Amino acid sequence: MVQWLRDAAKYGLNVTELNVGGGLGIKYVESDDPPSIEEWVKAICDVVQAACAVENLPLPKLLSEPGRSLIASACVTAYTIGSSKTIPEIRTYLAIDGGMSDNPRPITYQSVYRTVVANKMSAPLTETVTIAGKHCESGDILIKNAQLPKTEPGDTLVVMATGAYNYSMASNYNRLPRPAAVLVANGEANLILQRETYQDLIRQDRLPERLKN
Repeated sequence: MVQWLRDAAKYGLNVTELNVGGGLGIKYVESDDPPSIEEWVKAICDVVQAACAVENLPLPKLLSEPGRSLIASACVTAYTIGSSKTIPEIRTYLAIDGGMSDNPRPITYQSVYRTVVANKMSAPLTETVTIAGKHCESGDILIKNAQLPKTEPGDTLVVMATGAYNYSMASNYNRLPRPAAVLVANGEANLILQRETYQDLIRQDRLPERLKN
């Protein structure tokens, strides 16, 4: 990036700000160990300072976009558990009422998440299951080898740290409506995004006049 400042200076462009983008991760699962904001900022500053010294450039104003680290853990996604299917000596699938349309990250680039059963938080973890979505796609797997308590249809599965990317990347794949969003704070819950309906999905559809009769 500093090389861009050097090249710009060659053409008489006085660039005084450098945006290093984002990239600061979060703790999606217990084994993740992302740096703190302070550690990340120091690492970026050290690299930029060293590069500017080599190129004999004045230090620019640094900008960053650490959005995920600020909002990802502020949101969870709740699903209702449906049926299960056990393939002996291979795996047990647990079906939910969502999947790749509300969270395309696992199928797109194998992102991993932590999940819990909200109505059984104190129950022992006795099952290893693979969470499957409802989109009739072989790759619609939300989480592989999740450790959960014994589950039943109707239980609430909660996936942690979905505040970044999930809704912005969500789609109406297979004509499925997107879920609602609820803000919970200080014991109060408010609907901030209304659940889509099938009518929302077809409101732009048009039938040619010659096909209406």
